[in-house]
Parts: sequence; C-alpha cells; structure tokens
Amino acid sequence: MRIAYLDCFSGISGDMFLGALVDAGVSPPLLENAVNALDLGARLEISRVSRNGIAATKVDVWVGDEKDRPRTELSHGHQHGQHHHHEHEHHDASAAGPLRGLKEIREIITRARLDDSAKETALAIFEALGEAEAKIHGIDVEKVHFHEVGAVDAIVDIVCAAVGSRALGVDEWICSPLNVGSGTIDCAHGHLPVPAPATAELLKDAPIFSSGIEAELVTPTGAAIVKVLAKRFVPVPPMKIKNIGYGAGSRDFEQHANVLRVLVGEKVEAETQHAASLHEGSQKEPISVLEANLDDLNPQIFGYVLDRLLAEGALDVFATPVQMKKNRPGLLLTVLAKPEAAPRLSQVIFTETSTLGIRMREERRQTLLRRSVAVETPWGAVRMKVASLNGTVANYAPEYEDCRRIAEQHRVPLKQVMQEALRLYMQRQNA
Repeated sequence: MRIAYLDCFSGISGDMFLGALVDAGVSPPLLENAVNALDLGARLEISRVSRNGIAATKVDVWVGDEKDRPRTELSHGHQHGQHHHHEHEHHDASAAGPLRGLKEIREIITRARLDDSAKETALAIFEALGEAEAKIHGIDVEKVHFHEVGAVDAIVDIVCAAVGSRALGVDEWICSPLNVGSGTIDCAHGHLPVPAPATAELLKDAPIFSSGIEAELVTPTGAAIVKVLAKRFVPVPPMKIKNIGYGAGSRDFEQHANVLRVLVGEKVEAETQHAASLHEGSQKEPISVLEANLDDLNPQIFGYVLDRLLAEGALDVFATPVQMKKNRPGLLLTVLAKPEAAPRLSQVIFTETSTLGIRMREERRQTLLRRSVAVETPWGAVRMKVASLNGTVANYAPEYEDCRRIAEQHRVPLKQVMQEALRLYMQRQNA
C-alpha cells in the first residue's frame, strides 16, 4: 500500500503543498496543464530556494502581473452583506474589485478539461473552505465570495493540489500534528488570532500546536487541503520511504526551516511487522498507565470499579496496598490501557471512585507473541493461551473462563478441568 505522510512541523499552505508535490516527483508540466485548463490568465513559477539550509521547491502563482503574496497578509472584508476572502494585502471594501462566488468557482472547475477524480477532490476542498468561512461569519455558504485575484490564486492552488495529489499515486494520506504558529494577523476587522478563525474551524479534530513563532503557518487553503486529503493524524507510521519532497513557504525563519515535508513510500504491512516481531521474539507497543491513590473507598465498590474498567477496555487493572497520610491504609489503583482508551477509563475512575486526581504517563511494554489454541476435553472445548519467544513456545495456560464455565456446568472440580486441558495440550505437542 502506497502512502504519503505530510510532516507539518512548519505548517502548510497551498503553495507549500504544491512545492512538496513537485519536489517529490510530480511533473511540473502536469500542474501547468491544469492551470491552462482553468483558463483564468494564471501561470505557475517554479523555482529552487533554500529555507534555513534546506533546499526546497517554491511554487508561486502569477495572476496577470501580480504574484501571490505571503499568507500572513490574509484578510477578510464585508460589502453589501457578502463575505470576501483573499490572500493578498487588504483593500478598502469600496475598491475590492470583482468578486467570485462559490457557484461561479464550481462552474470554472467543472468545465475545465481535468480528470473527474481531480475535479471531485478540488470541489471538496473548496466546499470545505467555503463552509468554514460561512460558519465563522454566520452567513449562507452560497454568499461566501472571494476577491478576484485571491479567488484565482486559491482556485489554482486547490486544483493543482487535487491534480498533483492524484498524480502521486498514493492510496492514503496521513498527516502529522500541525504547527499553526502564533500571534495575530491583520484583517478588515482589526487583528485576529493565529490560527485564523476559518483555519481553526477546518482543523477541528486535528492535533495542533505552536512552536512559538509569531506567524500564520497554516492558511485556510492549507487546512482545507489537509481536511479533505488526510484521514489520520499520527506520528510517522511504519513505512519504507521511496521519495521525499520539500515545499518552501514564502518566509525564511531563523529558528527552523519553513518547509512542508512529504514522505512517500510503502506502508509496512501487519504481516511484515509480525515477521519482524517473531525475529525479535516479542512485540513492543505504547500503553497508557493511569494511577490513583484511594484511602476512603468502600472495598465493595472497588470490586465493581475493577469490573467496569475491564468492561470499558482496560488491558489490566490491579491494586497495591499502600500506607497513606494520616496513617491510613489505602490502595494504589493502577490501570493499563491502549492510549486511545485512556480518556474513557479516566472518566470511569473519576465517576466511580472518590479520587480527586489521576496520574497518567505513557510507557512502552514488550510482550511475548500470543495465540489461542483450542483443545477438546471430555466436557467441551477449552482455549489454551500460548506465548512464544523466537518461534518457540515459552508459556501456555488454559483460559480460566472456559474452565470455570465447564466446571460449573458439569459439576467437575475446576482444578481437574485445568489439569486435563494442560494434559491434552502437552499430548498434542509431543505428538
């Protein structure tokens, strides 16, 4: 499976995305043909630049004699109750010039001689951008308008992003947490915080952070591209890198290279990971550890809490006797869980116990590879948990719940059921 990973340590904008695509191997003539197909009087200028020592590709959009300008000059304005959006310096509303609405932009993209799949992606990105702007300003999405030059710039960025991302031939786009920058940007209504309201709306459910640089690092167009293309936001996944592309931003920062990096390669499939784990004899995985001290909880309630936590997906739950302040005997509750289950389990602990705080930490655990093997006893099937190290069985044990169920149903001592399951498993192994 071919995947592409967007490394947004310095944010993302439309032109940075195009630069990264070209740098990763997308043909410049392919993008230039897409621009020509739009018939908007725009053209691309592709150049090699350096950003804090990193060589990268810079893509600029020229509309007539005007080049797109740094995204930090994003501005918004209102005229006759309609919203205008452009990514150039702010003009007085009376001198805003021609406007383009979403309906007209849809028609421009639809009639262009482009691949249908690319058109669909481009329209989805523009719709996401329009819906975010509409929500922020409390207007109908059809009343979202763009200044003409800004609209052409955005159309070119988005259409080329759609065409280029398809040309890269990946099955899945994955994104890192996004560095959004900080500070404020100037607009018709004064100063707005970074990320801009539309950007923040588009990045709902995406992990964001700020490294402290006072600049708008993620633009609305960049955020819309991420929203439509990326399905997951995780650290770099297991992959074999084949191509790397660096797309340059407009500004050059002293603190870090202002580039967007795209890593393209083959996903390391589960089978490959499993084979590697077999070779190592174990597998490693991240887990969350939740802890809480309890000194005033009814012991009857603790048993219920333990069952609730396991039912909600905890990997393990246990208690350690501790001597607490004021010479009170207490319990240290420890819960092991997959990271994604930690918030849910924390809620259970707060709801069901008397604790006022939970300590959380991320750890890595190493576990033997495990599988389940069924053996047929005179009273029914019992699953055997088998753990392996370097391909050799290291531990084995009958599944307690299976043995308990059989013991209760057939009125056979539990120890007898477990012993018989072990005997049958060993007999099979020796055979």
